[in-house]
Amino acid sequence: MTKQDSVETLLARAGHYLDKTTGAVVPPIQPSTTFARDEQGDLYDGNRIYARDHSLNTELAEAVLSQLESGASCKLFASGMAAATALVQTLRPGDRIVAPQAMYWSLRAWLISFCDDWGIDLAFYNPGNQESMHSVVKAAPTQLLWVETPANPTWEIVDINRASALAHEVGAQLIVDSTVSTPLLTKPIERGADFVFHSATKYINGHSDVVAGALIAAREDARWERLCKLRAQQGGILSPFDSWLLLRGMRTMHLRVERSCDNAMKFAQHFENYPSISEVIYPGLTSHPHHQIAAEQMTGGFGGMLSIRFEGGKARAASIMGRLTGFLRATSLGGVESLVEHRAVVEGEGTPVPDDLLRFSIGVENIKDLIEDLEQAINTSQK
Repeated sequence: MTKQDSVETLLARAGHYLDKTTGAVVPPIQPSTTFARDEQGDLYDGNRIYARDHSLNTELAEAVLSQLESGASCKLFASGMAAATALVQTLRPGDRIVAPQAMYWSLRAWLISFCDDWGIDLAFYNPGNQESMHSVVKAAPTQLLWVETPANPTWEIVDINRASALAHEVGAQLIVDSTVSTPLLTKPIERGADFVFHSATKYINGHSDVVAGALIAAREDARWERLCKLRAQQGGILSPFDSWLLLRGMRTMHLRVERSCDNAMKFAQHFENYPSISEVIYPGLTSHPHHQIAAEQMTGGFGGMLSIRFEGGKARAASIMGRLTGFLRATSLGGVESLVEHRAVVEGEGTPVPDDLLRFSIGVENIKDLIEDLEQAINTSQK
């Protein structure tokens, strides 16, 4: 890999992998759990001792992600939750973490429980209000500031430059959940973030057949060292086969993300002023309250995710979702297929998500088919 390589070239060539013994251009799957020593007791391959922390397939994918994010190091985990919780577990009792009100729901629920159990101060801010973040962070000594941008499923955009400046001003570190933006649209580390998080299950894999999480560090500091030890000790690793599938998916990520962004923009524009729709929430629309921030820090597109609020409330939204035939009614996002979900119903009691909102993950299908599908669902739904 060279600094001159474009992102597209880096991805398509899987980090310029080549097996110089056989000439194979696709990495093999190495399933071995342990690695032998020679007659002198020396390892054949440097520090590779045991697969819980030294998997060749995992390290190949980590190297590509680290370069994509301009990071110093990357660690893959068995799920996005495993990655996110490992980072939070580097905090000590008495530390403080500040997080957005709108964020990945499972992580939010876990944060509340874990922080209460372990004596960690947890405070939430409104991601749609920069002053809210500022006042919450400055209210008490803070060690970690969590940002999710765009914020799922209401798609607020946080200014990463301002967030990093705020975090560093108070001696905190900034972690950016960039799952929806992907490494192709936003570079949080280049904007001052200390860590970048991805649910790699989503766009990085892109085929709905791998559960994985990724953390990338701007530098290998003391917190990163603690995190690496936690992964090795707790064993929340990605298997060789899943690592291989993840790298395979990454080879077309630039093509998939470009198509999803293009489709999402056309979808959002078509339905922005459509009858029976009260609001289309997509950062690419000029009507979005944070469009200018998104336009400045997202390069090449505004992502493949959007939400639509429907007149008639919860019942009408449910009726429309039930009549969709092209969108799959399923959790998750970022795959080649388009999905729809009634987030308030899925999240249940305590959710901050409006119950008239449907979340759409726009895939790579023909955009006309997706538009026609929602049109017929709206027109045939009960008002």
